[in-house]
Order: sequence, then C-alpha cells, then structure tokens
Amino acid sequence: MHQFGVVLLFAWALCAASCKSSPANCESSNELLQDLRTSLSSAAAVYLPGSGEFEVATTRWSKLDAPTPNVVVVPATEDDVAHTVHQANKCGLPILAFNGVHGAMTTLGRMDRGVAIQLGQLSNVTISRDGETATIGGGVLSKVVTDTLLASGKQTVTGTCECVSYLGPALGGGHGWLQGHYGLVADQFVSMNIVLADGARHTIDSTSDLWWGIKGAGQNFGIVTSVTVKVYDIKDRDWAIDTLIFGGDKVEAVYEAANQHLSNLPVDVINWSYWLNMPDIDADKPVILFYIIQEGVTVVDPVYTNPFRDIGPISSEPQSGSYRDLAAWTGIALDSPPCQKAGLANPRFPIYLREYNVTAQREAYDSFASYVGGADSPFTTSIFMFEAYPQQGVRAVDSNSTAFAFRDDNLLVSPLLTYKPAGEEFDGQVELMGNQLRDIIYQGSSRKELHAYVNYAYGDEKPKNWYGYEQWRQSRLQDLKQKYDPKGKFSFFGPVDVK
Repeated sequence: MHQFGVVLLFAWALCAASCKSSPANCESSNELLQDLRTSLSSAAAVYLPGSGEFEVATTRWSKLDAPTPNVVVVPATEDDVAHTVHQANKCGLPILAFNGVHGAMTTLGRMDRGVAIQLGQLSNVTISRDGETATIGGGVLSKVVTDTLLASGKQTVTGTCECVSYLGPALGGGHGWLQGHYGLVADQFVSMNIVLADGARHTIDSTSDLWWGIKGAGQNFGIVTSVTVKVYDIKDRDWAIDTLIFGGDKVEAVYEAANQHLSNLPVDVINWSYWLNMPDIDADKPVILFYIIQEGVTVVDPVYTNPFRDIGPISSEPQSGSYRDLAAWTGIALDSPPCQKAGLANPRFPIYLREYNVTAQREAYDSFASYVGGADSPFTTSIFMFEAYPQQGVRAVDSNSTAFAFRDDNLLVSPLLTYKPAGEEFDGQVELMGNQLRDIIYQGSSRKELHAYVNYAYGDEKPKNWYGYEQWRQSRLQDLKQKYDPKGKFSFFGPVDVK
C-alpha cells in the first residue's frame, strides 16, 4: 500500500479510537482524512504498532522507562511537524519528538500513549554565503554537522558523542570539545524555527521572551525543526591525546593530581576519565581510563602529562590526529559500544562539581567497584564518567541570560549503570545504587545545592537541580510554560512543571 494509504487509515483509526471518549477534541473523520491528504508531504511516513518500521523507530538506547507511543510520524518537512502536532492536538494526544540516541530520563516513561515524531529526515546542514552561520535541520546528528562544516573549513560547538543529535544536547545547554573557545552548544544559536504546542510554526531569535528558556530548558516549549547557529573558521587542525590507564589503587593520587594540574583548564585542553572494567588488565576491579586531550599539537604538552606519568600508570598511549578522531579515541564514535541500541537499561545520575574531593573519590570508587567488579556482576559494562572541559567560552556568557544556570561548575560527573532489564524491583535497586553513588560525590562536595546536567539526568531530580535554585529562574520557566505550553504537551523530558 502507498504510504499515504497507511497515513489515511491511521487517521481514521486514531480518531475513531482516541476521539470516541473526548469528541470535543476532534473534528470529523472525513475532515481529518482530507487534512492529512492535503498537508503531509509525499516523503513523510507513518508507522503503526506491529510493523517492523515502528519497532525500529521506537527502539531506544535505554529501555528503562521508555515511552510507549501509539504511532510514529517521520516528517520530511518542517511543515509536516507542524501538521502532526496540530493533528495530535485534535485528538488530545501527547507528543514526543526525538532523534539520535542517549535520551534516557525516566520521565519519558510517563508517555503511555501519543504521537512520537522522529525527526531523522530533517537532516540538512547549509552554510550561509558569508560563512558566519549555518542552518541545521532538527534531525541532524552531531557527526553530520561536524563533517559538513569541516569540509568547508568551518567548525562549531556540538555534542561530543557522534550518535547524539545536534539539537538534543543543545536544548539542555550542550557540552562540547570546543566550548572553551565559543561556549555551550546553545550559546551558538542565532535563530530557529520552532513548532509550538498549538501546532503553529514560528521563527524566533533573541527578541523573543522564549529565547531565554530555549537555551537550557528547550525541550519544554516546542519542537525545533531547524536552527541557525554561529560557525567559525578552523584555527587548528591538529589534536593529540594521551590515554593513561591506572589501577584502582591510584584513585587518590590521580584525582589529587587532577586538582593540582588540570583545574581551570586552558582553552585548548580537555580532561576526561572513566572508571570501567577492563578484564585483561584487572579481572576483579575497574581501572581508571584517563584522557588528556590537547588542541593544536601533535603531542600533548608534557606539562600536563608528566604529573600523571609520575604516578605510575599501567600504560600510556599518545596519539595524534584531527578533530574527527576525538570520538573514537574516547570510545563514543558511531561504531563504539555506547552508541549501540543493545536492549539494555542505561540510567545516569549526574552531578556538577567545582573540584574533586579525593576522599569522596575513593569512597565512590570502592562502592562502584563492589557493584560492577568481576565477570558475574549484572553491571559489568557500566562506567563512571568524569568530564572536565575548558570553561572560558562558557563563562563569557552571562549566566542570567539563559535557562542553563551552572556556568561556574568545572566538572561533570556521572555513574552510568548499564544492565539487562530484569523487572521493576531490580530497576528500583539500581535507582538506589545510582543515587547512593551520586550522594557520595555530593556529600564530598560540601555544597548545599545539587547541580545536575539535564541531558544526563536520571529523572528523580527536581527542576531546581536541572535549571538552578534561584526562585526567579523557576518562576520564569513556569511563566514561559504557562504561556507557550499551558496543557503540558511537551513535558516528558526534564519537565519544568514537575513539583
């Protein structure tokens, strides 16, 4: 059957089922059929439960509390998105837009019916004639943005992982390799096309009151179908990394050295580390995989690497290459295990820090090792992530000017507990474990506020943890929500209206 036949049958069935209980929300079936016939583009697709396409489209990176839509719409144009939202509104159905992988917040599971909009066909990247901006479709992956711009001698800030979308991280702020130069991904926005809760398309920029909320809490207010962002000439094509591996006995030494030598990072240096199992090195406990990355060189400056070599790593591997190599070096390329949909649950429990508390690092490591160490653990592929980026470009932007609030924090820390789903009781145990690990780090920080990166959030945090503790921030977000999405159509990811 031609896909429009599927679309029209879906419209009839959807309204017959959904509108029966709330006829005031729907027009007649004939009108809906005509509306779809005249409004959806020929390349749009609709997938229904039971079809292979539906199963593929709804398979998520994390199976924990995944949403369960009734239908998936794959728009081919920005107008298709607007029409789909309008159609969903007629039948009183909730809406969830998605693309890429890694969205794992448990609040997504609150969608137990509705319309999922898969944005993958909106995948264009167009550089302006003056070379100062690029327009990026709502479904473009970060790698496509990077590769397209690099081919023209340009770059911008994107998320680090190749399989995430460009806009997914951006709407929550968005950390990236180049943020030391230019700020967060959201800080690059110039203007955007957005479909609001009423199904209307708008072009907004800094003159809109919504602009503030979009830059950090953007998933709450609409579906961004394209965005125009600042792009920059490539300054340095060389990148280098030194990958050091330490045993768990070196936790205190490694993170004390990180505090001493890699705090307040220069604009061209990035430091990540993972705690993870590497059975060939240690069969019983996680090791510390420690990355020092530098831009503009072919060998990382010894001033950064020598303090860690002096600790006595198990191994040290220097490499040189280009920006395109960063994801593979750090294990987050398209073909890396973290980018695969393997039927696992992947909750994270993030916290921002200013510096490491070495005592807390040891306690967290020992606890983490007790959960994930050894081949018999159900969490054997889990990791504990520590991300440190240069902050100059981030702090150059006034914190009050965006919904992203945590510009003074230096470190993004998060356990990622990966496991095969085994029922709600087991999920509850994992929640306790993850929060216990995060709480060790939090208590060690001696801070009164728990700052959590919304894009990594587990889902049990509060809006103040995602968007800032200041009352004026919470009030402003609530006011924007009431103005632009009063019925809560977009409330499944980091919802600002959760008490």
